[in-house]
This record gives sequence, C-alpha cells and structure tokens, in this order.
Amino acid sequence: MLQNALRNHTVNHAYVFSGPPGSGQMKMAQTFAKALFCERRTDDACGECLSCRKVEHGNHPDLHIVEPDGATIKIDQIRGLQRIFSYRSESSNPKVYIIQRADTMTVQAANSLLKFLEEPQLPVVGILISENGQALLPTIQSRSQMVPFHALHPEMMMQELIGEGYTAGLVRSVVHMASGLESCREILQQNWFAEIRNVVLQLVKESMSRGSSSIILAQQKIFKTGLSEHLDILFHLFHLWFKDMLHFRYGRHESIVFIDHLESVSKLAITRSTEQWVSYMDLAANCRKKLRFNVNGQLCVEQLLIGLSDTSGSITG
Repeated sequence: MLQNALRNHTVNHAYVFSGPPGSGQMKMAQTFAKALFCERRTDDACGECLSCRKVEHGNHPDLHIVEPDGATIKIDQIRGLQRIFSYRSESSNPKVYIIQRADTMTVQAANSLLKFLEEPQLPVVGILISENGQALLPTIQSRSQMVPFHALHPEMMMQELIGEGYTAGLVRSVVHMASGLESCREILQQNWFAEIRNVVLQLVKESMSRGSSSIILAQQKIFKTGLSEHLDILFHLFHLWFKDMLHFRYGRHESIVFIDHLESVSKLAITRSTEQWVSYMDLAANCRKKLRFNVNGQLCVEQLLIGLSDTSGSITG
C-alpha cells in the first residue's frame, strides 16, 4: 500500500501505524521516511544514498521523532514540531514527523496536532505510532490513513531466533510472551529469563506436592534475588505452563510451550481436571492484573502458590 502511494504520487499527509509493540511500526516508519527522501529510488529506499544514511543515523534534517515526555506527549512538544515545520525544506521532499505512542497525547496536544493536520503550511507526512489507533481522537483518525500491524506468528519468530543461536526451550517460551523479534531478543539476552523460567518449574512441582514448602522456596529464589523485579514475566510463564496441561490433555503436543519438559507435563497434566487447570490460568492472569494495580508482589505470588497447593480439584488417574 505504501509503495503504491509512492509510485502513484498519492502519499497521504498522515498515517496511523496501529498494532502491538514489537510488530514493526517504528522500523516501517523509518523505512517509509527513507523512501520519501531517497535520492535513487521512487518507490523504496536504496539504503545507500546520503539521505538514506542520514535517516539511519538519526540526523536527517527533515525527519523529526516525537516521544512521550514522561507518561504523555504534551502540547509544547507538538507546538515545537509545528515551529520546526514552519521553515521550508532545502529539498523538494516533504518533511516527515513520527510520533511514538501517539495515544499518550494529552487532549491539548491532540487538538494542537489536529490543527496541524488540517492546515499544514508545507508538504508534510506524519506517522502516528500507536498500540491502539482507535484510542486517538476520532477527528485525527478521520484525517489519517490507518495502517494495521500484527504480531509475527510465534512459529516464524521461533525459526528466526533458533537460527540466531538462542536456546530452543527459552525461545519457545519467549515467542508466546513478546509480540516482535526485537522484544524477544531483549528478553533472551537477559540472564534472569532462564533463571525465572527454572524457578517457575520448581515452584509448580513443589506447590502441587503434599506438604508444600513452595512459599519458602519463592522467598529464597525470587524475593532474596533480583528476580522479584520480573514478576509479570513469572506469572505469564505460570499461565503458559497451565495452558500446556490443557494442550497435553487434548493431545495438542505441537502446541506445548514447555516441550523440553514433556515428561513433567505428562505426569502433572492428569493430576488435575480440565476445570482446575483453567482456574489456575485465571488465577495467574488475575495476579498479573493485580501487579499492574500496584498490589504487593509477594502477596500475589503467595496467593498463586496457595491456590496451586489446594488439591480440592485434583483427580486420580
């Protein structure tokens, strides 16, 4: 779509790149900007000319990137952008601005941008990046072209990351937690990820055995180490583990995330009913939600482990 606009000289004055983090919006925005500035090609970026290299190095005079100042994008930032764009470009190309996390604009900033969209003084192309384009003002949406982005399929990311040399077991977990290759790489490059995955496996086995001491184990392995900073990841891994129990029970072995621990999965899956595993998934999801509302992390972990040690839903077989 963007290439056709370049070929046909029908580039819109504003686009909204909407999709989950890590699905390539920023990379595409920069590539599109390079194509607009490129000195050699009309429908793509050559990546070699001076203009393309300037974009790559972050010093092209006609490209401006706006990021949130703290939690929001403020009206002064939009006014500053308008001021910069009131000066003519030295080239015949349009000026380009990219607004990251555009849905964090204050109402005043969004209204100021709206005036900019309606009455651009010079040829300008704006790219608004947002996790949810529908969260932008309807008037901004109506004056922009929506470009949807989607997370890469986990299998595609797995092939790429394993090919780069990352451990298959870790990769299989992380691709179900992050929505893009860059996000996956960031997690895989952290030593704590392998550690916290192992802790989850230990806690699951400990909490589901009689006379469980899983809370003591959690204190030693999580709260006396730096792993307590990554509780959201911990609860997400628990959720994936419980989901694996359902995959095993229904014969969907190809969907099992912890496939490198298939023997443990096969032994534990039959110790609880389908309904019990679903309730554990809900419990892990609720603990993640409570974290976001600043509930004490240690209390959340203890609540989960106590819930797992409850054998009222266990079955034999």
